[in-house]
Amino acid sequence: MKTKSLFCLCLFSFALMAVLPAQFTITGSIMSGGIERTYRLYVPEIYDAQEPVPLVINLHGYGSDSQEQELYGDFRPIADTANFLVVHPDGTLDAQNLQYWNSFGLAAVDDVAFLSELIDTLSAAYSIDPDCVYSTGMSNGGFMSYELACQLSNRIAAIASVTGSMTLFGMVSCNALHPTPVMQIHGTEDATVPYEGSFGVSSIDNLVTYWVEFNNCSLTPTFTAIPDIATNDGCTAEHYVYNGGNGGSTVELYKILEGDHSWPGAIFNINTTNMDFDASTEIWRFFSQYKLDELSTVEALPSLSRSIVYPNPAHQHFTLLFQDEGDKMITVANALGETIMQLACNDASVDIQLESCGLYIISVSNGKERWMKKVVME
Repeated sequence: MKTKSLFCLCLFSFALMAVLPAQFTITGSIMSGGIERTYRLYVPEIYDAQEPVPLVINLHGYGSDSQEQELYGDFRPIADTANFLVVHPDGTLDAQNLQYWNSFGLAAVDDVAFLSELIDTLSAAYSIDPDCVYSTGMSNGGFMSYELACQLSNRIAAIASVTGSMTLFGMVSCNALHPTPVMQIHGTEDATVPYEGSFGVSSIDNLVTYWVEFNNCSLTPTFTAIPDIATNDGCTAEHYVYNGGNGGSTVELYKILEGDHSWPGAIFNINTTNMDFDASTEIWRFFSQYKLDELSTVEALPSLSRSIVYPNPAHQHFTLLFQDEGDKMITVANALGETIMQLACNDASVDIQLESCGLYIISVSNGKERWMKKVVME
């Protein structure tokens, strides 16, 4: 999930508590987990300390940094009129000296704790509305935004991912405490984070389905073909909106046909970049609909509803993953509704093999709740 390095800029460093003339970007750092962590904060000219404003966390991709993300996935012109703060934190360095977010659980760095502490630090110095904190990011930053949706949902109202996804483990371990509005923007020709998924990483269609089901949205989306106003960008875009979720939550997907690993509307064209819409504008439009206190009054769906099945479609077998262990009864029915398999399970996962191609209905019950899913064997 590496984002290419774009350029290098030199900016003056200013203390966090400095008096800010007009709009301004400051640099700062905090200690988290015994590590000095840095960030860049953009404060628009219209900011008034007497009025609480939203905060957008904008996370860079693997191998990128806060400075590049500030310019590549740029929210500053939007913040100038909509009046919100934008913080661009820095990840830590891997063995190859590349900055990244530990959204895969492969290191000891606790980035969830760091970002929570960063919210605290900024809230102490600026007037931030705690019900309007959002996270977005490019690639690895998109993965990390999903991690915040799952593990820091008491502070994050909504998230948006551009070219990111979730690991299968991240799905079954997700602990979102409220319906969580999600926007996903992804190209079908993304070679870095494939649209169809990769080993241990969810496909984008399954990712969207997971959050649609978690939020209890309508399974039938509203579809819009984005006008192809940039006919020379090599790709087109489709927009899917799943409405009617708990607490008014929605899930949105911008599917970039022939699109690559890039941020739509960015002024720096990397790979095949869609220029028919501006991702930053659409992300803020999406975020601005939601407040944490309104979403948190709605009870999240029970744990069994967070179960996932992959791959789907499958060729030989598929795997069911559950958030919890415990006694469960699994029933497999064919397209006619006839039961062809039934088995008891108390593990966190189970493999199921079916000999014939076709459509099947999987039903899982633990005596308290029931979960159903359509699967296709090819």
